[in-house]
Amino acid sequence: MNLKRIFDCAGRLARFWLAIARHFLFALSLAAGGLLTSAAHAQDSEVACEGDDLVKALAAENPALLERLRREAAETPNGKGLLWRIESTGDAPPSYLFGTMHVTDPRVVAMSEAAREAFGGARTIAVETTDILDEASMRAALAEEPELTMFLGDERLTDYLDTKERMIVQEGLAERGVPLQAVVKMKPWMLSSLISLPACELHRRESGAVMLDQKLAQEAHETGKNLVGLETAHEQLSAMASLPMELHMEALVGVLELGDGVEDFIETIMVLYLDGETGMFRPVLDRLLVEAGQNTDGYAEFDRLMIERRNEVMAERAMPLLEEGGAFIAVGAMHLPGERGLVALFREAGYEVQAIEE
Repeated sequence: MNLKRIFDCAGRLARFWLAIARHFLFALSLAAGGLLTSAAHAQDSEVACEGDDLVKALAAENPALLERLRREAAETPNGKGLLWRIESTGDAPPSYLFGTMHVTDPRVVAMSEAAREAFGGARTIAVETTDILDEASMRAALAEEPELTMFLGDERLTDYLDTKERMIVQEGLAERGVPLQAVVKMKPWMLSSLISLPACELHRRESGAVMLDQKLAQEAHETGKNLVGLETAHEQLSAMASLPMELHMEALVGVLELGDGVEDFIETIMVLYLDGETGMFRPVLDRLLVEAGQNTDGYAEFDRLMIERRNEVMAERAMPLLEEGGAFIAVGAMHLPGERGLVALFREAGYEVQAIEE
């Protein structure tokens, strides 16, 4: 994909940030993955990951813009590094904070040697939610409040689409082997959490591959480590459902309109993640909006509800683990950087937090 097409689509691509977030809010795709996973596998005989790194393309086509993005990222507090050492003023052993990406890509699942060593030496493993170990239990919990995932009564997904948007959604789903009528009662955040996954990711999951967070939780359980969750799947879903419906619908339409370009965005975020460039996540997308004459005002609510508020909850629940020491806290990498990121919140609480070179 060239940058001209990206900028041409940027009004919709802005909403792709929500789809990216759903990779980090992975419980959704676990809870409802069967329909589109099977459909995508049936439609795609080729399941190799083929996304292009947009930052690399930007380096070739507009290096000056890329340099501006890197300067913006450098201004983001704690925007470099995935593994952080946390020490208290007492005698407790150090703990670690580790940023994950909720995908099955082998590059991500492998982790660095430093992260594996920190995980291996920890007594307690904390992940976003332990519900990832029991899909049946998670489905049952979500079924208790069906309005979080499904439209009830006469309300339908298509009620929020104009004629053009309905055509985009219908054609985009058809390309994935899914009739619109089959998902018309599904809330947009559930649907777009699935269609924003590249075919190669869907194929790996269908073949039994696990996401990094699942792998960490499983290994903790198997080796007898204390495993705790900082949130529940229900809390995560409720946070996503609390966002304005308009923003969710724009995200859904935007991902389907983008088509194969979704793989480019996932690959871009993946490369930034592997380089530990968490501070670059937001500038890359925001700049696309600016270049297309859009604004990012609508994302203040997203940051407040999906990042900052959840950071506060996770930090509060992690404090007893840090006091005891010997904890390995693994959460989505989006939660680490920023003025209200977990690194900053832990420091604010009196802990010494330092990035570890990986």
